[in-house]
Amino acid sequence: MRKCYKIEIENPEEFRKQLIVFAQTFPVSCILNSNEYYTNKSTFNYHSYNFLAALGTLDELNINNNKESFISLFEFWNKQHDWIFGHFNYDLKNSIENLKSVHPDFIGFPDMFFFRPQFVVEIKNKTVLVWHTDIDNNNSVTMLLEKIKNIKVINKSFKSVSITSRFNKEKYINSVNHIKRHIQSGDIYEMNFCQEFFSENVEINPATLYIKLCDISPAPFSCFYKVGDKFLCSASPERFLKKNGSKIISQPIKGTSKKGNNSEENNILKNNLSVDQKERSENIMIVDLVRNDLSRTAKQESVKVEELCGIYEFPQVFQMISTISSELSDKYNFTDAIKCAFPMGSMTGAPKIRAMQIIEKFEQTKRGLYSGSVGYISPNRDFDFNVVIRSIQYNKFKKYLSFLTGGAITIKSNPENEYEECLLKAEGLLKALNGIFV
Repeated sequence: MRKCYKIEIENPEEFRKQLIVFAQTFPVSCILNSNEYYTNKSTFNYHSYNFLAALGTLDELNINNNKESFISLFEFWNKQHDWIFGHFNYDLKNSIENLKSVHPDFIGFPDMFFFRPQFVVEIKNKTVLVWHTDIDNNNSVTMLLEKIKNIKVINKSFKSVSITSRFNKEKYINSVNHIKRHIQSGDIYEMNFCQEFFSENVEINPATLYIKLCDISPAPFSCFYKVGDKFLCSASPERFLKKNGSKIISQPIKGTSKKGNNSEENNILKNNLSVDQKERSENIMIVDLVRNDLSRTAKQESVKVEELCGIYEFPQVFQMISTISSELSDKYNFTDAIKCAFPMGSMTGAPKIRAMQIIEKFEQTKRGLYSGSVGYISPNRDFDFNVVIRSIQYNKFKKYLSFLTGGAITIKSNPENEYEECLLKAEGLLKALNGIFV
């Protein structure tokens, strides 16, 4: 059982930035940051925390190519009934289903990694709560907080980063046309197709990059995550899966529109997105897939669509989001609900397994942590995990930086528009990096 130490602070925004920089000094750390969307319950509900940080590690679970990975995850949590933080890599799919990947992975996050942190820190308004185990006491927590307060946050721009795509425009458009032929043949109804943008021999400060990314693209499911020399800086707007008591909630995003220059243009664009048949069909197909995923572990007749095709505003785009919920059956562990829903349908397609097979055919690299998930499991079995999109991965040892963007391909997709959507989704990441396409 952890003990809680509480203090009041004058400047929560500055303390958050100091904590992000400080987190980078640990070999393993995770920061989950709702960027104040937590306070807007009318539109972004179900958040349990505004800002949650896990610092240091007391115990770790590191898994690759293991068919029993979710059993191991439950046993790892069950040893202590404590907070654990971590991730599911997209290629964990190969351990869940009869799938394989032959593409290179230049970042190297493990398939699954979870850790029991030394400290769990929550910032709530002007209150800071630090949960610690018996190996620490009030004195060590006080020293920790003083170190954070003494951090100097330097806001400086990066040197321009040259970004290259694995696809040129012509190759991307040809690939979309081939995917549409799979749809016409009845192999799939919809497929999420992504392209990687990368840069080599890059030296950056990941914490500084994440702070800048939050300034440019504040998002409700953003995170800063470090495992050794591998970093994730995420401005994700999407929830994968949350458990609150026996309730399971999924909120897939499908449907994107650019924003206008003023409120009048924005109202027109929002309305156009809400009635766009192509975008609605994308969303509804994934809602049906999620309903099926949740039903595998749900109490009978408990799966509900709470909101269908809601329109939500973000700094660069409008997004179409639906909310699906269920009640977890007593027959299943909480990890079963995650396994049966992973990978998330919004990042695969429908039918899911066939879509993932075709994704492997057309994409050029492994996705790694992109379209995977980062989050926490609490001492009472509740959890919350994001969808890793609008995110930059960085391998500090290799000096390799990568981000992916993509969209849903349906029979109504215009290949030129799909390519432009990839660039639209990259805008915030490119701006944070001071990047240029080459």
